[in-house]
Amino acid sequence: MGENGKRRIRLGMVGGGQDSFIGYVHRIAARLDGEFELVAGALSSRPEVARESARLLGISPERAYTDFEEMARVESGLENGIEAVAIVTPNHVHFGPAKAFLEAGIHVICDKPLTSRLEEALALAEVVPKNNAKFLLTHNYTGYPLVRQAREMVAGGLLGNIRVIQVEYPQDWLTEEVHNKQADWRTDPEKSGTGGCVGDIGTHAYNLLRFVTGLETEALCADLATFVPGRMLDDNVHIMLRFKGGAKGMLWASQVAPGNENALKLRVYGDKGGLEWRQENPNQMWFSPFGKPRQLITRGGVPAGGGEGAPVRIPAGHPEGYLEAFATLYSEFAAVIRAEEDGALLPTLGDGVEGMRFIVAAVTSSNNDSQWTALE
Repeated sequence: MGENGKRRIRLGMVGGGQDSFIGYVHRIAARLDGEFELVAGALSSRPEVARESARLLGISPERAYTDFEEMARVESGLENGIEAVAIVTPNHVHFGPAKAFLEAGIHVICDKPLTSRLEEALALAEVVPKNNAKFLLTHNYTGYPLVRQAREMVAGGLLGNIRVIQVEYPQDWLTEEVHNKQADWRTDPEKSGTGGCVGDIGTHAYNLLRFVTGLETEALCADLATFVPGRMLDDNVHIMLRFKGGAKGMLWASQVAPGNENALKLRVYGDKGGLEWRQENPNQMWFSPFGKPRQLITRGGVPAGGGEGAPVRIPAGHPEGYLEAFATLYSEFAAVIRAEEDGALLPTLGDGVEGMRFIVAAVTSSNNDSQWTALE
């Protein structure tokens, strides 16, 4: 039983074996609130690594698989088989497992972006899940309490009509040529897809913008650059955005910006006020109502505009961060699986398809001398 007194949901994992950063993060997120229990996995495409990774994680040998299709087939037939699976593989190995488990009636939790190619994303959207299996895309930044609060404030009209949005996500870890497990697949178009930086972190910035503002994108104008010689995908992205209703946006994502670690930042401006939030200090957000003193909103503090504000785990003044935001998605998805909530704030397969359309439009625009390109 979990800490909430409810039976833990049986979880499997595809990918996430030894030395996997994102697999480790997903496992922490799954168990932070006691909602899930990891009982099976196809943790690596290399059989010996898959078996050893399962042993280290306490997964019984008979449920340590070397093939995700076998895992989906066997687990769906077991009385105590997995109810959900986390897919934490490189982008090119998202579509196959997601399709297999949805068709087997097993709920899917998939890392972003949805797939490596738009065609696969569209095909996945056509899959009819067995037993109404659900899908979660882990755009984890939407789980921060103050991001949820910002969304409420925009929807509640505290900023008025939105005019300008600026979002950026600079990093510096690929400033030079790098060869390691994390860098190699992200800079390989066969594994990452047509987008490098734009797909890896640009989609996070874009999803955050869309989540908070609710604005629909009409078109974009992109300039994608590859600064490191020999690199096959973009490592710096500048994009201008046009939204339905007349709002304008700017997005910058970079993995070659020395001095930046994970500096995701969002600024939203309307005719009544503005908001500013930074991921590296996620427990504070500035609200600037026009003509009035600037206000510092804190996680767990009194929300601007009244109301209860976004849910928090621990008292104000105790920081909640990246892992807790990730865990929020897992816990809310557990409630969806149990049919207790509708998961209205959770990123969906549809959000994943839009993210792939965003990547394709950005690459297309950049390849055509930064022409304005519609987000189909």
